[in-house]
Parts: sequence; structure tokens; C-alpha cells
Amino acid sequence: MRRGLGVARAAMEPAPPAAKRRADVVREQAWIGDAALALYVRLKILGEDGRLDGAKAVRMTSNGFLAGVGEPTAIEAEIGRAYSAGGLDEAFRHIEQRLLPLFEKQEEKRLRRAGRPHLLTPGVGVS
Repeated sequence: MRRGLGVARAAMEPAPPAAKRRADVVREQAWIGDAALALYVRLKILGEDGRLDGAKAVRMTSNGFLAGVGEPTAIEAEIGRAYSAGGLDEAFRHIEQRLLPLFEKQEEKRLRRAGRPHLLTPGVGVS
């Protein structure tokens, strides 16, 4: 019985300073990565669709979407580290390589289910 109390006490104790610092660094990187991702998505939507589309932005930035690639905070931290290493160009390149293929695949399925696959074909159905 005492053994169980020791485990419970250990779980309630604060994390060691080094681990706490590492977790803080990852959260800070993720915070920056989240901002870079939001900017990328908004620019992409405006550039490709020519209009605001909040629902599409949410689909590409939600934790549910990011979880399809990995742990959401870790994915955003990767983007933040890319930004720190090379600015927005590097962050955007990372997003295009790591996230965009999955997003495009999911959007294609979503549009096909909605009966609008022509929206994905360049030059078709565009007026």
C-alpha cells in the first residue's frame, strides 16, 4: 500500500527543471509554428480561392488535422523550428512538404463525397 502512495506522490511532484524547460521550449516553438501555419493557410486560401474561407482554414490548422501527421504540438513546434532556422520561407516549405499532401488528399475526398470533384481540377469549373 505504501508503494502506491509513493507513486501517487511522485506523480504530483513538479517536473524537474530541465524537463520543464524542455517542455516550455517546445510549447514556445509550437506557438510560433501555429502563427506561421495560420499565416500560410490564409495566404494560400486567398491566393488560390480568392476569398475568405474560415472553415477551410480550420480544417487545415485544427488539432484533428495535425493529429493525422503526428502529435499536434510537436508538428507546430517543427514549423516553429523551421521558422527559426530560415524564416517564413523555410516554415512555409516545411508546411508544404509535411502537411500539404495530407490536406490535399483529405480535401479531395471531402469534395468527392460532396459531389464536387471538378473543383480540384485546375481550369475546370472555374469562371
